[in-house]
Amino acid sequence: MRYFVQPGSIVRQIWGDADVILLVFAGSAAEFALNRAVDWLFFTGKLPADPIARLFSTVRYAQEIVFAPEAQARQAIARMGAIHGGVEKKRGYEIPDWAYRNVLYMLIDYSERAYQTLHRPLTDAERDELYSTFRAVGAGMNVPDLPASYGDWKTDRLVHLNRDLTRSDYTDRLFQRYREQLGNWRYDLLRQVQGMLVPEQVRQPLGLPKKPALIHSIGLYKVLNTLGLRSAVQRILLPTEYLGQIRGLDR
Repeated sequence: MRYFVQPGSIVRQIWGDADVILLVFAGSAAEFALNRAVDWLFFTGKLPADPIARLFSTVRYAQEIVFAPEAQARQAIARMGAIHGGVEKKRGYEIPDWAYRNVLYMLIDYSERAYQTLHRPLTDAERDELYSTFRAVGAGMNVPDLPASYGDWKTDRLVHLNRDLTRSDYTDRLFQRYREQLGNWRYDLLRQVQGMLVPEQVRQPLGLPKKPALIHSIGLYKVLNTLGLRSAVQRILLPTEYLGQIRGLDR
């Protein structure tokens, strides 16, 4: 059977690891709060109403694409395009092309950053594979002007980071919702994780810690994981009401 992402792919390793996925979305949650198109999420109301539920729904779509046979994956991509088209129709104008690229670029960048943080740097071939997979997703959603290669994407990613981020009232409202859902100490932990992951263009306007203390705990996490204590660590760090869903992200 032909798959959209072949078994053994680094993309499957990234998107089949619950801990890596949580880091991807920690970084994305910080950056998208600064995005100049974040008002679109407030138009639907889904993200500010329940950010954690939104995370799980997004991951389900991503995993359906990454682990499904090719035909099924392309149907999921088409559904995502149709959902966004429906929102555009209700609001009366289109989501900007650059906003689509920004979201795609975030997922590429934080996939690489998260995997490197918890495991190891990607090889050049793995970076190319990661980019080509997400480029195919973007092409399936008819996102225009996607760079041809990973190297070209790195250049365009920097352009988007410098041009399309700004702190706004939406930013502060989203971070307030993160605090309300996570509680104070888990919210502080989230900001530590974000400070460890995000580029300077994201870290500085959000006031995230430049050298978070958490960075010194990554080695301990790896040791505990090796000792089979990952489940216990998750139980301590993550909201218990979501623990089952979080563990269900492992593939």
